[in-house]
Amino acid sequence: MNSEIIEAITQIAKDKRIGKENIRDILENIFLSLILKKYGTTENFDVIVNMDKGDIEIFHERTVVDIVEDPVTEIDLKSAKKIDPDAEVGEEVVQILDPMAFGRRLIVTAKQNLNQKIRDFERERIVDEYQNRVGEIIIGDIHQIHKRGIYINQDKTEVFLPREEQIYNERLRRGETVRCLVKEVRNEGKGPEIIVSRADKQFLVRLFELEVPEIYDGIVEIKRVEREAGDRSKIAVESIDRRIDPVGACVGMKGVRIQAIVRELNNEKIDIINFTNEPELFISRAMAPVKPIKVIVNEEEKMAVVIVDDDKMSLAIGRNGQNLRLASKLTGYQIEPIKESEYVKEGTKTSIPLEDIKGLTDPLRKKLESADVLYLDEIEELGIEGLKGLQGIGPKTAEKIWDAVQGFAESDNADTAEAKE
Repeated sequence: MNSEIIEAITQIAKDKRIGKENIRDILENIFLSLILKKYGTTENFDVIVNMDKGDIEIFHERTVVDIVEDPVTEIDLKSAKKIDPDAEVGEEVVQILDPMAFGRRLIVTAKQNLNQKIRDFERERIVDEYQNRVGEIIIGDIHQIHKRGIYINQDKTEVFLPREEQIYNERLRRGETVRCLVKEVRNEGKGPEIIVSRADKQFLVRLFELEVPEIYDGIVEIKRVEREAGDRSKIAVESIDRRIDPVGACVGMKGVRIQAIVRELNNEKIDIINFTNEPELFISRAMAPVKPIKVIVNEEEKMAVVIVDDDKMSLAIGRNGQNLRLASKLTGYQIEPIKESEYVKEGTKTSIPLEDIKGLTDPLRKKLESADVLYLDEIEELGIEGLKGLQGIGPKTAEKIWDAVQGFAESDNADTAEAKE
């Protein structure tokens, strides 16, 4: 086989990103199969493919005998002398065969086998490559749009974006460059199918890793994320470095980081909250953009009741219950919102807001509000020790708050007694 054919095969290997060594092995195996088909054995045959020189050499080794009984393994002395003038009976001689000696039909079969082997090898290469890339973001160009989904060219490989993995309100056009998450590799049917996604919540996580260096470096960790692609996402973050605000790191200077992610997701709303292991506080934060007045948690049944301002009820629930649904998934609690006007503590006594507590100074009130404590009954439930355990409130501050609360309670009781008299 001449060098032009080897060069053509080498070019195919280059286009298909198949190494020369793999092509050499494929060719050697194909010719060994041709030998087996023609001679019934390969034991005394050897095939050497030199990809650099462009040569294929087939060696046939036989024993020199006086009378040939098996022409595949034996050769008479006269014929052996033509190959090697010094040949003698009992010795081995090696004959170099012309690949074209196998006949036109066998050569055509070899070419077909070669093409099939290359396709099989390419299929295995694609499967191995993309299975190792599941969970990564790739960039490609849209080249076909069908009802079933979108086909994208990614580095000479075709990947598929199904309709259910698209952002429902996003309109992608042919020729556009798009980023997607490698979600799954399906190796079945006619060939491997690389499934990519823009709707998966891991796509959002990877975008944050790309845009926020602190997340990529592991300083800020994404603890939980829930998403309804195209509408709203909620993501809880935590910093291992107390000097770094995790929410601020995700938002970036003047919102530049979060805006880049929002643009990529077709203006999807993203609520970023600080993660905490305290259920009440975490649920309160998860209800963003609404700040509940009070959160009552049943940890055993994983249920929670959130008290919200009457005029914020619809915002707390969200369109088609979306905000409430995402908050429930993010926290792991079944959340039920209740209007403030409908909430009655212990049957008749309504919670007393901080602003009504006389003797509670503005600095003390702000510290409580920052800890999501907004009502008198919450302080009474916490007690003095509970106040000391709140973030940002030290022992002395807790004592001042407790004294103000106790003083207010005593004056309130005195007013009630006077009214009765």
